[in-house]
Amino acid sequence: MSMSNKWIAGIALSCVFQVGCVSKVAQQEQYSGFLANYQGLEEQTTPSEQKVLRWVAPGFDPRAYSTVVFKEVELYPAPKPTERVNLKTLQDVQTMASNSIKTALAPSYSIVSNAKQAPAASRTLILQAAITHVSANNEGMHWYEAVPIGGIIGATQAATGHRDQTAEMFIEADLIDANTGLAVAKVVRKVFGATLNNASQPIAANDFKVALKDVTNDMHALLTKQ
Repeated sequence: MSMSNKWIAGIALSCVFQVGCVSKVAQQEQYSGFLANYQGLEEQTTPSEQKVLRWVAPGFDPRAYSTVVFKEVELYPAPKPTERVNLKTLQDVQTMASNSIKTALAPSYSIVSNAKQAPAASRTLILQAAITHVSANNEGMHWYEAVPIGGIIGATQAATGHRDQTAEMFIEADLIDANTGLAVAKVVRKVFGATLNNASQPIAANDFKVALKDVTNDMHALLTKQ
C-alpha cells in the first residue's frame, strides 16, 4: 500500500471511531464546582429520552413537599462573554431557564423566592440551579463520513471551522430539604440546542428554546405529585 493510500485509510479508520463520539453527558472535568459534591451521580435517561447525570436520595417523595424556594437560575462562575456568546445572550438564556424551571414547578408547588416566605406548616424544598457553560462544538462524524472521501471532507471542514456545530449548555442543580439541610436530588445536564452553520455563527438564546421545553417536561415528571 502506498503512503497516500495508507494516509487515506488512516483517516477513514479514525472517522469510524469518531462516529457518534460526542458525549451526551458532562464529563468530570466539566463539573463547575457549583454543587457541594458530585457523588452518586449516575447516567439516566429522561422521559424526553435525553441523557443526564442524576442522583435521588433513597426514599425521596416529592409529594411530601408543598413549597419550593427558588428565585432564578444563576450564572456560575461569573459570566465571561465572548464574540459568540455575548452578555445579553447569557442573560436571556438565564431568564429562559428560570422560567422553564418555574413552569415545571408551578402545577405542584407554591414557589417563593426565599425561605422566610414559606408557610410555617409547609414542608419546603430549596432549589439551587446554575448555567455553568454555554458553547458550541462540532457535530460528531456521521456514518456516511466514515469512508475515505467523506472522512477527508469531514476532517477538513472541522479544521477550517466550516463544519456544522451544536449549541450546548450545561446546567447543574440540587434540591435540598429545608428542614434537614440535606440534598434530596441533584443533576448535571448537558443541554443540546440548535445546529449552527459553522464555528463563526453567534449563539443565540433561542437556540435553546426547544431543548428547554424538554428540561421543563423532564423536571415536571421527576417532581410530579400524582
